[in-house]
Amino acid sequence: MKSGLLILNLGTPDDATADAVGPYLNEFLMDPYVIDIPKPLRWFLVKALIVPRRKHKSASAYKTIWTSRGSPLHFHLLDLSVAVRKELGSDWCVEPGMRYGKPSIDSALTVMRKNGVENLVVLPLYPQYAESSTRSSIEKVESELAKMQWNPKRKLISSFHDNSEHLSAWVEIIKEKLKKGSHLLFSYHGLPERHLKKSDPTAMYCLDGGEPTRKESAQRKYVCCEKALTEKCQANQTCYRAQSLETTHLIARSLGLRREQWTISFQSRLGRTPWIKPYTDEVIPSLVQSGVTDLTVVTPSFVADCLETIEEIGDRARETFAEAGGKRFTRIECLNSRPHWVSAVAKIARSNLPSNVESSRN
Repeated sequence: MKSGLLILNLGTPDDATADAVGPYLNEFLMDPYVIDIPKPLRWFLVKALIVPRRKHKSASAYKTIWTSRGSPLHFHLLDLSVAVRKELGSDWCVEPGMRYGKPSIDSALTVMRKNGVENLVVLPLYPQYAESSTRSSIEKVESELAKMQWNPKRKLISSFHDNSEHLSAWVEIIKEKLKKGSHLLFSYHGLPERHLKKSDPTAMYCLDGGEPTRKESAQRKYVCCEKALTEKCQANQTCYRAQSLETTHLIARSLGLRREQWTISFQSRLGRTPWIKPYTDEVIPSLVQSGVTDLTVVTPSFVADCLETIEEIGDRARETFAEAGGKRFTRIECLNSRPHWVSAVAKIARSNLPSNVESSRN
């Protein structure tokens, strides 16, 4: 019985040009899980305002990270798939897919069906669950399977933020790069706060702390996220911010870091609506003001290097740190296709075969 592993990532344009970036942004931003407003308003916002204005700026940013192999996110996904395929052996069919762009999810599933896959593991490469990435990707897989009228036994992995092999891979690379005396900043991709509320199945707890006064900590509104570090409840089981906090604490504990040696923040916010806090571009100057002159940044919401890690952190955050008076800045690369991560993905796949779990869907 042939087993299959579908490895998914978000997507990337085919080229670093406005003509290529435009269609990619259109597909990405028209996803109702990404911009969660009524479709007519979303259409106008994306088609008439955002894409025409942003495609040129985004293309310029992509040009700074483009390589002879194209987009880093693209070739890291291909490299990981090749390495995991070798690790799992001939009994497995391993295929890469992108939620937006190429290789497409439907093309990957077509190959797997032709290869006789009967047990399918779907692994979206987003360690922390979010509706705009994880749920969107999983629903796309289900939609394509329905179109194909193919119904293999399958396990859909919704998150792996606390998986020991995944965490160990991060600990290994951080140990290699973190210099003695350097402050470690964990910078995660940001989300609008309303996305957190939507992922709370109880609709009772998320952001229930109210807006803090000037004298109170801004963390008060995230009381439910903080509880995830000591207790599990239905409300924070699918909370992106809570899972980001847990990832951070587990890695810091494995590294033996004291609490004052690390900080957490969230990057990539857009627009005027509130995004989850604290913000990376505000945290970095405040760290310098508190005396940090040597900063190391790691991005554990991304397992593969991309625009958000290379350009936003490697270039813009570095510049922000220097302008604030910082002296030494280090960006830790993502897991990409490092051997430890390849081994971790293979183990995740084996342990999640539908025949090895109680339910074929998660």
